[in-house]
Amino acid sequence: MGIEVAVRGLTKSFGRKNIWQDVTLTLPAGEVSVMLGPSGTGKTVFLKSLIGLVKPERGSVDVDGVDMVNSRERDVYEARKKFGLMFQDGALFGSMNLFDNIAFPLREHTRKKESEIRRIVMERLDMVGLIGDEGKLPGEISGGMRKRAGLARALVLDPQIILCDEPDSGLDPVRTAFTSQLLIDLNAQIDATMLIVTHNLDIAATVPDNMGMLFRRNLVTFGPREVLLTSDEPVVAQFLSGSRTGPIGMSEEKDAATLAREADGSAPGPLNAVPREVVPQLEPTPGLPERQAVRRRRERVMGMLGQLPPAARRAIEASLPQNAPPLPRRTAHRPGSGPGRGPGSGGAQAVDPNAATLSVDTSATRPEERP
Repeated sequence: MGIEVAVRGLTKSFGRKNIWQDVTLTLPAGEVSVMLGPSGTGKTVFLKSLIGLVKPERGSVDVDGVDMVNSRERDVYEARKKFGLMFQDGALFGSMNLFDNIAFPLREHTRKKESEIRRIVMERLDMVGLIGDEGKLPGEISGGMRKRAGLARALVLDPQIILCDEPDSGLDPVRTAFTSQLLIDLNAQIDATMLIVTHNLDIAATVPDNMGMLFRRNLVTFGPREVLLTSDEPVVAQFLSGSRTGPIGMSEEKDAATLAREADGSAPGPLNAVPREVVPQLEPTPGLPERQAVRRRRERVMGMLGQLPPAARRAIEASLPQNAPPLPRRTAHRPGSGPGRGPGSGGAQAVDPNAATLSVDTSATRPEERP
């Protein structure tokens, strides 16, 4: 089973440019999470920070008792073996065939015999649908096949956490659909904790258990998928609808004057305010085991239902089986628990997926200041 990843107060800058600040969230063990955000919001940097390849200035990333930010390099190196990382382009060695590319981590980090390495590599090739292509060079196959080979390589050390950086980039809609199903099938087979960075709304709508979004150097929200998919937070609604109206512009954010013109109706392209439908989550391919994460997530989300926004609660209720137990009633709003306002947040609420209550916007306060 996968392990939990607890991120607390993570802040990263390059020189004077702040990438994101005070990011706090928890990736629940064994569940699939997605991180959305416009281009340039530091999603890939966030992935590299989780695995210790980029050093944030502040904060912590707790992985099975090891802080990937502040622990000794030796401990971080050992903890890194719990991760599998799928890069955007596959990051394959051009002079090696697919078999040797996928075998590389086993030969580098283990003392397994070649017979055992071959067994593992062929199993992983089978999992991603590349049996028969192991002798080909990366330059002889399509971009989608290279991505699948990169995913197979990420799996050979039996990781408990899998990080996928834009697995859909450069793929057509059909290959993207196959990739979405592959990610769900992998989670069913190995029960690993997964975080997927993507711009693709089809993956975001159908694959994850949890969703988050980065914008204006802050985490806008993170929690059960239904919270983000039904959110009326302007930046979320704009991103999900693909509208020109909203905080996102060609350069990451719009200026105050443009936003004011949109607000008074003088700018074109108003946001469609019709509530969005939450489509069903993908299920594993017939013949594969059920995802263990589904039961764990249901129990966890049931515990926080009373604190979720009404639209998210209705979407969760609609997704439950007819024989599910009665849902808890929505509790009264607690003093001090109303939506916070951080820079660019618009009062968005952020949900810690392991908490029983809704917390204020993570961009508005530092971890030690939050209620």
